[in-house]
Amino acid sequence: SSVAIKRSAAAKLRLLAKNRADNRVLIGESGAIQALIPLLRCNDPWTQEHAVTALLNLSLHDQNKAVIAAGGAIKSLVWVLKTGTETSKQNAACALLSLALLEENKGSIGACGAIPPLVSLLLNGSCRGKKDALTTLYKLCTLQQNKERAVTAGAVKPLVDLVAEEGTGMAEKAMVVLSSLAAIDDGKEAIVEEGGIAALVEAIEDGSVKGKEFAILTLLQLCSDSVRNRGLLVREGAIPPLVGLSQ
Repeated sequence: SSVAIKRSAAAKLRLLAKNRADNRVLIGESGAIQALIPLLRCNDPWTQEHAVTALLNLSLHDQNKAVIAAGGAIKSLVWVLKTGTETSKQNAACALLSLALLEENKGSIGACGAIPPLVSLLLNGSCRGKKDALTTLYKLCTLQQNKERAVTAGAVKPLVDLVAEEGTGMAEKAMVVLSSLAAIDDGKEAIVEEGGIAALVEAIEDGSVKGKEFAILTLLQLCSDSVRNRGLLVREGAIPPLVGLSQ
């Protein structure tokens, strides 16, 4: 069929799978997933956008997650994350997040190169795109290898920058991901090098209740085994707000 007909079919599947769980089951059983996956690499951006959003909607049904991953969609979703429209990139990140809810997919998603374009979305995306990238990185970085990939991909600097952002709801999410990266030595080093201690101390002083909790947890990870980092923490004026919180 022509690209226009495929685009129309993908758009209809996208809508049918949007809000109805029973439709997701029927569409998954019909073989539509295997037909949608090649459209992720279509040169027509609108066809690609309909296909990625349809797969995102279908992935909300647990059995479809396994079918999507087994069909080789992960590499193509990473391709969309690199090349798609803004909406396609956001929905590709959400689809990868949905697939990452299955533990066995986390390693495959990282190995297929998802983390560098997620970091790029974190740097250059819209507010929604940054939130989608943050949430997906958080889910992927429960795996040791993905923590290492995130640090290597330069995730720490934009995360530290987001800690200081007010009113977007992203500061807390950024601190959760930083806390995850602080569990490895390279992550600790990168957080300190990028000014993370100062940003986290500021969050203890001025952040939300949850933000303060996440900031303290991350600082504890950074400082528990490092005399140098404890010295930096003191120099940043952390003792008065920490004493205040302890009381």
